[in-house]
Amino acid sequence: MSDYKAPLRDMQFVLNEVFQVSRLWAQLPGLAEVIDPETAAAILEEAGKISAHVIAPLNRSGDEQGCGWDNGQVTAPQGFAEAYQAFAEGGWVGVGGDPQFGGMGMPKAISAQVEEMVNSASLSFGLYPMLTAGACLSINAHASQALKQRYLPNMYAGTWTGSMCLTEAHAGTDLGLIRTRAEPAADGSYRISGSKIFITGGEHDLTENIIHLVLARLPDAPAGPKGISLFLVPKVLVNDDGSLGATNALSCGSIEHKMGIKASPTCVMNFDGATGWIVDAPNKGLAAMFTMMNYERLGVGIQGLALGERSYQNAVEYARDRLQSRAPTGPQATEKAADPIIVHPDVRRMLLTMKALNEGGRAFSSYVALQLDTAKYSQDPATRTRAQELVALLTPVAKAFLTDMGLETTVHGQQVFGGHGYIREWGQEQLVRDVRITQIYEGTNGIQSLDLAGRKIVGSGGALYRVFAEEIRHFIANAGADMGKFCKPLSAAVDNLDELTAWLLDRAQDNPNEIGAASVEYLQVFGYTAYAYMWALMAQAAMGKAHEDEFYAGKLCTARFYFARLLPRIHSLSESVRAGSACLYELPAAQF
Repeated sequence: MSDYKAPLRDMQFVLNEVFQVSRLWAQLPGLAEVIDPETAAAILEEAGKISAHVIAPLNRSGDEQGCGWDNGQVTAPQGFAEAYQAFAEGGWVGVGGDPQFGGMGMPKAISAQVEEMVNSASLSFGLYPMLTAGACLSINAHASQALKQRYLPNMYAGTWTGSMCLTEAHAGTDLGLIRTRAEPAADGSYRISGSKIFITGGEHDLTENIIHLVLARLPDAPAGPKGISLFLVPKVLVNDDGSLGATNALSCGSIEHKMGIKASPTCVMNFDGATGWIVDAPNKGLAAMFTMMNYERLGVGIQGLALGERSYQNAVEYARDRLQSRAPTGPQATEKAADPIIVHPDVRRMLLTMKALNEGGRAFSSYVALQLDTAKYSQDPATRTRAQELVALLTPVAKAFLTDMGLETTVHGQQVFGGHGYIREWGQEQLVRDVRITQIYEGTNGIQSLDLAGRKIVGSGGALYRVFAEEIRHFIANAGADMGKFCKPLSAAVDNLDELTAWLLDRAQDNPNEIGAASVEYLQVFGYTAYAYMWALMAQAAMGKAHEDEFYAGKLCTARFYFARLLPRIHSLSESVRAGSACLYELPAAQF
């Protein structure tokens, strides 16, 4: 496996030249005082260093060794504790955290790039700070001031980590079925009892304490999702003076044996009357937890991008060095026995597909991050509302499409290596195994597709979609004449998505099965169209500069490839949507 190199040049291009973030930051109170282009560049450079030099070297060894479990105690692979300490001491756990409690207070547009670098270096490692940051977000948004002051500073400092405990053996996506109980105690705390599964980082030896956010039911709670409350349950109880006290009544019953992310423990957590404190109000736990889950959904999308980037870097280096056969047009490396495989059309197809999907994904995740920043910091109600609507619409797309493309890019990277891609020593097969989970957790991609098609499209009567579509049309209308080669196919793609959205809205009125039958392909069409918008934005930023720098020339080449070879995928996907749901229900269940 090649050494990881943070794609800082591309990140700077997306932030500074495509989206011109400094203009946005200057308009947002709360950001103008803490971030500017120079500060952003310094943060990204340092994040790139720790990712490349401290975290990335642990990726393969962590996968080989995995986590250990012994009598309830979990040990991380060798080197992880020291790397996490270095990561925490650099302030990286709290990069986007509230400065009031010790966080850096950086905008999401910056923390998203940091997340990509850390997860490219090692997805298993990146899960520890990711879950902690998400837990902090929910605590900060919904917990009492006393809980914030007691827990957030140590979590942002990386002294303590966080986890979220939702899933139970019988209740995955349908959280209304959970059985974990919370009994009120006389001192205002609660006693939490029940078992949770698939808990990432539920137990480990990286930090002295782990703060669990646990969904549970109060004795008088109504049935279903409306009866769920959220509780903060520390592994080790915290005394009034902030020191650590007794171990709480909870334990790790086992860790899962998994396909990938083996250096991140996926735990069965048992709560046996553990002491916890309610977050927000009784029976409001699902809304409070979704604050964390929506943060994690964009983060999971970025994980897909991150592993695609790592796979691409490996594949490019291999393709330049590996000698195999001669180019179709004749020998290129005449002094060698064969040409490097990068001369072959199919290898170039795979590499360009990876490059186009990675760079389109980086622009798209950054775009969504900018909407999150606008929604959080803007003082103009209309601007804030519009950003919130875009976040609601695009979050399921970011989670599902970025991770679907992450699997495609890692498989392409493995394929470039041929037989060596199947061998552990080269690292490509690990990326395929690791990225596969991103399509599953934080709501499977099928669930994300239902969210987009059902709640966001049909649920809003198409209103949320129109906000995004109108922005793209405004861009097309104001683009220069030299952008025609990109704007014409982009306009056609939006027309197609308009028609597909209208079809879905119409059919859903009479047949509820149509939403679920169309949802996955609809999200894919949406994703490819959104990437086309991103590539048009990047082409516009690169236009006129290709003669100055090969970077910009490469951008335009990749943009042309995207529009010529990847965007046309929307046509077959659209036909699948329009085929409807009838063929899914013709076969009786007994005949499957």
